[in-house]
Amino acid sequence: MKTVIYYFTGTGNSLAAAKQLAAALGDCTLVPIASLADTTGDIVPAAGRVGIVFPVYFVGLPAMVAAFAARLRFDTKQYVFALATFGGAGAASALRQLDDILRQHAGRGLDAGFRVKMPGNYVLMYESPQGKKQEAMLAAATAQIATAADTVRGCRRQEIPRSFFEGIMYALMYGRFIGKVHDKDRAFSVTDECTGCGTCAAVCPAHNIEIAEKRPAWQHRCELCCACIHACPVQAIQAGAATKKRKRYRNPGVTVAELKLTGKNSP
Repeated sequence: MKTVIYYFTGTGNSLAAAKQLAAALGDCTLVPIASLADTTGDIVPAAGRVGIVFPVYFVGLPAMVAAFAARLRFDTKQYVFALATFGGAGAASALRQLDDILRQHAGRGLDAGFRVKMPGNYVLMYESPQGKKQEAMLAAATAQIATAADTVRGCRRQEIPRSFFEGIMYALMYGRFIGKVHDKDRAFSVTDECTGCGTCAAVCPAHNIEIAEKRPAWQHRCELCCACIHACPVQAIQAGAATKKRKRYRNPGVTVAELKLTGKNSP
């Protein structure tokens, strides 16, 4: 059975998960959600199985993923699943949010929802796990994704997880996050170490960075994925003094070149 997986990624966790699912399922096409962001109209996947893989932001969906989900349309025979990668908490509430959007706009919800813990990348608040801790987390994630792939391969239904605590956090946090997210790049700055290489602009899924006079200029349509901060080869992009001391992160199963192919300008 043919499968299409739509994914959104910043530093590679969700892309790594999507790649692993695709390899396990076979006959699978990976489509970056960012490549559809400037299009209009309904999105009608031409596949028997349809997957959505995304990271959790402030116990909910990235803005671009929420907008994308509202455009999806399915038929009753398709098997629809989602996998949420997360660093702290919120995967249950994010999957519930996605399920609600699909029920409202596509007329049906998810057949299965999975949550996979991976190293967090929100460098504005903390440093990503390093060394053995990172390795153990990624190994556990690989096993969880393999289990999810087995469920999807059999088109088996799996109940969307629930969390009373995450529901409360979603009600308190997500609205404030989503209402201001596009302007969060106003906290970003670039130091004199910048070489003007353009990597930050190339990996940005929101096409939010323009290179002007060999320096990045943010355009205030940020998704707060932190890809620009983490991918800078000389660690020149900061978001306040605290980020200068924190190590950067990229999922080891994803290259910078792959991240450059996931944005709006991807082929």
